[in-house]
Amino acid sequence: MSSLVEVQKKFLSSPKYAVVGASKDQSKFGTKVLKWYQARNIDVTPVHPKEEELEGLKTIRTIADLPAPTQTSVHIITPPKASHLHVTLGILEQAKALGVPALWLQPGAEDEAVVSYIKENGLEDKTIYGGPCILVEGDGILRSLA
Repeated sequence: MSSLVEVQKKFLSSPKYAVVGASKDQSKFGTKVLKWYQARNIDVTPVHPKEEELEGLKTIRTIADLPAPTQTSVHIITPPKASHLHVTLGILEQAKALGVPALWLQPGAEDEAVVSYIKENGLEDKTIYGGPCILVEGDGILRSLA
């Protein structure tokens, strides 16, 4: 199994990124994460089922709409409420089917069912979950790649 540092480096070595969970609400972590990528001039696509555009970027409806899924790391910031967890599981299932290289679940986006899915489907070496937050650790990881 890969170490957290190896998975973080794999995630941040992708040429493209997608953020699931950004919205028009500036106070939400999904939007803050999307802006983190933008502030670093990183190629990022917001994924939103209803909005056409977020932070000046054209959205896609689902990660299945990614033009190059095998070159796109996916950042998941979905609500931690029990009623929404099927959303996170659905994204993981799509990501596995599409061959997404790496996933980052923002702290709180997972529960036991999500962690079980990650472990049972061989996604541990390509998924960051249970912490840390890219807003806190991302710049340090990017520096370590340079």
